[in-house]
Amino acid sequence: MNLRSKLAIAFAGVGAAAAILVGVFSYQAASQRIDAELDRSLLTTSAEVAAGATQVLAPSPVTRGPDDDDHDEAQPMVAQAIAPDGTTRPLGGRRVRLDVGDDDRALAATGSLGDHRYRDFTAGRDDYRVITVALGPGRGAVQLGIDVDESRHVLKGLAARITGVSALVLAVAALAGWLLARQITRRLVRLTDVTEQVSDGRLDDVAVPTGGRDEVGRLATSFDRMLGRLADARADQERLVQDAAHELRTPLTSLRTNASVLRRFAELSPDSRARLLDDVDGETRELTHLVDELVELATRRYEAEEPAPVELGDIADRAAERVRRRSGRAITVETDASALTGQAKALERAVTNLLENAVKFAPEGPIEVVVRDGRVEVLDRGPGIGDDDVARVFDRFHRADGARGLPGSGLGLAIVREIALTHCGGVFAGPRPGGGAVVGFTVGADLLLPNSHPGHVDG
Repeated sequence: MNLRSKLAIAFAGVGAAAAILVGVFSYQAASQRIDAELDRSLLTTSAEVAAGATQVLAPSPVTRGPDDDDHDEAQPMVAQAIAPDGTTRPLGGRRVRLDVGDDDRALAATGSLGDHRYRDFTAGRDDYRVITVALGPGRGAVQLGIDVDESRHVLKGLAARITGVSALVLAVAALAGWLLARQITRRLVRLTDVTEQVSDGRLDDVAVPTGGRDEVGRLATSFDRMLGRLADARADQERLVQDAAHELRTPLTSLRTNASVLRRFAELSPDSRARLLDDVDGETRELTHLVDELVELATRRYEAEEPAPVELGDIADRAAERVRRRSGRAITVETDASALTGQAKALERAVTNLLENAVKFAPEGPIEVVVRDGRVEVLDRGPGIGDDDVARVFDRFHRADGARGLPGSGLGLAIVREIALTHCGGVFAGPRPGGGAVVGFTVGADLLLPNSHPGHVDG
């Protein structure tokens, strides 16, 4: 059973329950009201009969319908007097002998004036409501009965009407519930169709039915955003695989060529052997570095690091010290009080990649690191960045024409961009006034902390 049917049944059940409860309470209230009015009328009429006004027992003119088989509805009451010794004497009304019980005889013999009791009595096919009223000690009692078949008929008609109304309410509630359930679940059904298409592997040509401010609308909007991210992730993954395959092809081809030359290793001169081994060693290191960069970029291992308060100046100092040891180059660091909640290892990796990129492209001249207001800049005096390369310098595996022969995987700056995006920032690159390049990244202003230490300069 689908959700629409369940909602329709639920609405019908609630409507039916409400109609039945209202009907039962209405019937009980009407029955109690009729019984109370009947008892009050009997008590009033019995006082009149006791006072001698027996004309109230006379038949009254009525109009009888063709299907009316009530032979004496014009004379619904009957009355009799009960002597103190229990004997009865008819006073008028229908020719029906009312039953006299022990309680009735006790009222007639010893009851105080006005004492009375009610009971039900059946004679033939007619039901009566009977009242016995004491006239005082030793004076007997008056017993009055009234045919209640008409009242029962009214109550039966009321019950039939209540049943019909309840059935109508049930039908209307079921229809309204189905229509309302259809309106509620229509977008859910369309969203289910979309999820089934996505489960079949379709992401690009799937239209999510968004709209509305209710829970279903919010769900559709969230699903649409999630679907967009999945599509971007798959496209990004496909590009990464294609780029990786392209970049891996060159070192693998070189290694395969060197492997074929190694078959004639004994025939080579010592100088040729040394060059061959150096080439194999260099290609192997380059391939290992490329694989490491690919794994880190693909898995984004730095995202597993828990954010914590960090100071960009300290991160820049550590990264500069590491690159100094590796390259022997002079690197100066100028920082301000920038501090943020971020991933220290990832940020240090980003600054290190920027510095290694500067060392590779600027073999001479000083390298500077400037940290200011959540912005990290690495400046060099190398050949700079061409206008055609500025827009693509952070793309995966992109290399400028002048960098084809330089070592590297082409992923260092791509990793910098990913780390910057993780910290709600961005990347930038451009020429440096006086020659060289400026490459760096920013972090989101919302991540910056107010309690930072004063800036300093070291080299």
